[in-house]
Amino acid sequence: MKLQAGILITIEGIDGSGKSTLAKSLQEFFNAQQIETILTKEPGGTELGRHLRTILQEQENPLTPVAEFLLFAADRAQHMAQLIKPALAQKKLVISDRMADSAMAYQGYGRGLNRDMIARVNSWAMDNITPTLTVYVRVEVATAEARRRARSEKVTAFEREQKDFMERVVAGYDTMYAAMPHVILVDGSQSPQEVFDNAWKQIISYLKQHHLLV
Repeated sequence: MKLQAGILITIEGIDGSGKSTLAKSLQEFFNAQQIETILTKEPGGTELGRHLRTILQEQENPLTPVAEFLLFAADRAQHMAQLIKPALAQKKLVISDRMADSAMAYQGYGRGLNRDMIARVNSWAMDNITPTLTVYVRVEVATAEARRRARSEKVTAFEREQKDFMERVVAGYDTMYAAMPHVILVDGSQSPQEVFDNAWKQIISYLKQHHLLV
């Protein structure tokens, strides 16, 4: 298989959906197909992003919703300029664990910030670049919470949120993706192997159908 152009695939979903595991599996799969693949994430894909990730996920005193979003946007701007745009120019496949849609779901639908403003700032931060394809790993809030508890890892600021917040986030994702042709839906309640099998088959089909992979 060979790419016809640089491709940006974003993996979206709430924490505990299995999206990060899927992102790693997809990177391994495409590298095995001799397609140079970069795996990155938001926040944290750059040095600046790693500092911002610590602030965003470990703050003891809650940030205002606007400040929270703008920190994510700063990470996104650096991420796009430093890592993603150069990789796309070199015709590489970039897989990003989260991107702009996370801001819309969490800060827009979850926090209730102005969604038009979020869209404008995201577009500016990303230099009007949009994902080639988005994989939405959908899972119910209760399932995601059970998985996070089972991991026994340090709880992030977002994982401390109340259930109604996360329900708004899921509803936001569902609303956003109801009519987006570049979004692939994967049932996150399945096993990691089933999620991967479902995702890669749909991704290959989409890329071939749009003449991006031969």
